Amino acid sequence: MLNKLSLKIGLLFFIVVITVEIILFSILYTNLVNDRVDDVMGDLLARGNTHRDVLEENYTPSTLEHVAIMESESDFIVAITDQEGVVVTSSNPMAPEMISVIRHTDNDQVPDEGVVLESDWAEKNFVATDSPIIMDGVHSGHVFMFANSNHIEKIISNLTQQFLIIGVITVILTIITVIVLSKVITQPLVGMKQATEALSRGNHEVELSTSRKDELGELATAITRLSKDLKRLKNERNEFLSNVSHELRTPLTYLKGYTDIINRDTTSEEDRTRYTQIIQEETEHLAGLIKTLFELAKIDQNEFAIKKEKVEFDALIQKIVERIYPAIEERSIEFSYFCPSNVVITIDSERIQQVLLNILDNAIKYTPRGNHVRLEVVQNKNDVLTVISDTGEGISEEDMPYIFERLYRAEKSRSRSKGGSGLGLTIAKEIVELHNGKMEVESEPGEGTVFNISLPKEDAYEKSIVD
Repeated sequence: MLNKLSLKIGLLFFIVVITVEIILFSILYTNLVNDRVDDVMGDLLARGNTHRDVLEENYTPSTLEHVAIMESESDFIVAITDQEGVVVTSSNPMAPEMISVIRHTDNDQVPDEGVVLESDWAEKNFVATDSPIIMDGVHSGHVFMFANSNHIEKIISNLTQQFLIIGVITVILTIITVIVLSKVITQPLVGMKQATEALSRGNHEVELSTSRKDELGELATAITRLSKDLKRLKNERNEFLSNVSHELRTPLTYLKGYTDIINRDTTSEEDRTRYTQIIQEETEHLAGLIKTLFELAKIDQNEFAIKKEKVEFDALIQKIVERIYPAIEERSIEFSYFCPSNVVITIDSERIQQVLLNILDNAIKYTPRGNHVRLEVVQNKNDVLTVISDTGEGISEEDMPYIFERLYRAEKSRSRSKGGSGLGLTIAKEIVELHNGKMEVESEPGEGTVFNISLPKEDAYEKSIVD
């Protein structure tokens, strides 16, 4: 229970919010209490000043008696003294504490506008003010006003009760708000947790709400995208394993079949020689396929070795042309090439040769007799562009997005007369990208195919040193 994220977030929110509320309520309560006390003291002093003003205008026994009678009906006590501090009249009997306040008042230090003599309502039974009576510029007496501290305590008690009610309501609303917020925040997270658990079990059919525009929405979108990618990778893996097993099964079937035939007593020496040659060809095909798969595995594990060095590109092109020339003559294909003599590029010559030979081999295989294949090299300031074009069968529109996928072959019949392993273009593209280059293809069915291979002239690390 305590390990639930919603509970942890809820408790955290609750503690933070309650702490803030307690601080704010404390400050507000203290300020309101002080304001109420100040209001009471201000009203008490104003009341005394009013009596003082009346007496300054008409200081007679009847006026003194009128003031005392008026306050006797109120919650306050008035005491009027002469200039010596002797009580002339009062509205109520004087308590010892009141007499003590009057006696200890320094009449000469009281300002004309009056003063609060006692405001400690929490410790004293009475609060008191003093309003001096000044007639013709002479100090003629004082009007002392007293209020029982219980009066202020009632006001503070009512205020405290109101704050307690408001506090309880606030805590209840805070709890409700925290519960709602924690649910709003954690519910998507719980859904994402369940989705990731489903992914770990191999269920890639995960759909999360991606309508939110915040970080949770972005996370849901990322998990949904991940589920789709995992599903795609799973399908590709299954297809890849299926294709690999097919590619391995075919030569192994040939090897087993022809070996059985060779071991028969009825097989002639001429047939044995022919079948042995077929076995040798299938063995070479199988070895090449396994080598290609190992290269692909190294690429996946970032262990594919690329050893760059400065190479004269025209010499490399000439070497490639010499290697493919017998195949060109056998197919009776017209071939032309062009490469400037001053092209120097930093590459792994063996790997780039592998790329160009693979593309040229495909171009020769899929170009009818008498048609044309061309290789052209163009250089600019930073890059070298190699264009290999043919006027062969071309690639259909539905096959174009998949030609660089592993073991994909546009020729669905998997004809062994033309078909390779379906890995050549995949590895070629990886090699080009490991050189920080790009490989692009354009094709029209029945009109031919064009491969554009762009390679940077210099290694990025070497270039940064030169710069």
